[in-house]
Amino acid sequence: MFDPVIAPSGTLLGLLQRGRGDGTLHALAAPRAEALAALNHCVLNDPRHDWQVENRSLYYARLYLDLHGGLEEIERHLCDADDCLDTDEVRTGLALAVLGHLASYGRDDALALLRRYAAGGSNWAWALDELALRDDDNGLRALAAPVLARFPATPEGDAELAVAVRDAFEPRPWRLWAEDRREAIGARVRAAREAGSFDRWQRQLRPTGPRPGWSIQAVFDWADQGVERGSALHVPAARCLSAVAGPEDRPAIVEAAREGSDGARCAALHYLAESRDPVVLDLIEAAVSGGSRTVADAAVSAFERMCGDEAVDRARGWVHRPDALGASAAGVLACRGAAKDDKLVLGALRETVRADGPDAPLLWRLVDGAGRLGIGCAAPVLRHVYRETASSQLRGRAARALAATDASFATGFAVECLWDCEETTREVGALHAETGDVRVAERLRRLAADPAEEAEVQTAVRSRIGPDMPAV
Repeated sequence: MFDPVIAPSGTLLGLLQRGRGDGTLHALAAPRAEALAALNHCVLNDPRHDWQVENRSLYYARLYLDLHGGLEEIERHLCDADDCLDTDEVRTGLALAVLGHLASYGRDDALALLRRYAAGGSNWAWALDELALRDDDNGLRALAAPVLARFPATPEGDAELAVAVRDAFEPRPWRLWAEDRREAIGARVRAAREAGSFDRWQRQLRPTGPRPGWSIQAVFDWADQGVERGSALHVPAARCLSAVAGPEDRPAIVEAAREGSDGARCAALHYLAESRDPVVLDLIEAAVSGGSRTVADAAVSAFERMCGDEAVDRARGWVHRPDALGASAAGVLACRGAAKDDKLVLGALRETVRADGPDAPLLWRLVDGAGRLGIGCAAPVLRHVYRETASSQLRGRAARALAATDASFATGFAVECLWDCEETTREVGALHAETGDVRVAERLRRLAADPAEEAEVQTAVRSRIGPDMPAV
């Protein structure tokens, strides 16, 4: 899937794509047709860079409710001919999740569309999972025949059915169908469940990983085999070394970390880092400067996993390096540095935003570090990251950092956070937003009464609702 094109943050579309609270507020103030067009664009063209960790579905579903939006565009998207050609679940997953939330809010048209798509759409498994949480038993039982018709009554079809049953995220429909008295439904689902359980048992009996009694050379060979296959095994290999290596093996492990083959060198570096061997920091620096890309990346990763004071001390010397180790050192100082490191963290934060923009991966740790160290001078940069980043997860981290560094947060971004797409960001808003604002009081009450809201958010809301809250 191509990276989504994100509109500027000052536009309605850009705000909605980012999932910002201001997106909802601007949409409700904009002409309804314009707001619905931007909303449909977001739902039908998933704007998330990482759809597996970023939330948008509840955010968009709530806006559909507030705008009294119809589902014609979603229906057209799900029923398009492309559904048969492009079967990637990313194409339809967000739309199906939005329909699931709308169904939980009592939208019967959303429930009916989910049922139709589960019966005939390519991403039927996702739709079935949404229905498993919201539909009644009769609605699910009616889907048994069309779903099972996807799997021919052949050995290949039965094998595919067993995999589908085994990997189902929500087992409720399959349990209902297993109770069906019809031979073509109940008996077939029960057989598929048994086959899936047997397959799982067989895989447990045929482990392909390390064996007891391995030597350190056998572990190194296993790590090298992983590199040859394109599979990084150096972290589990390091754990294997911890199990089989003795004091007498240290010279061989150090030698492997200095000049071994790529897989062995990566495993040895991780092992020495986890055991906090005094020589490992010099070996890491040498690996970054003179090793292959695989070894250099593993060395940086090993350094980031170190938690001792010696790693923090070395990070202070490496933080000015213009390479991956310098960036890693900045992250280590942000996560584990002391108050005296605030200028180094602030400098790295400013330079990263200037050089790599508001979506740089290093910003996650630097933003957290600015909040942890309470760097007040970082507030302008944090506000820029909050406004501009396309990652709703990073924006939430920026909000938490601003709560610790920005005196204006309670009356500014904290209010917007109450409408954010991420529940953790809404929680930050609920804890810090100034309740003298009428919008805040009304929003807190709505969140407290919304059955779809996360428990942590409602707990934060209830901690702020009291007899002193202004009447709405």
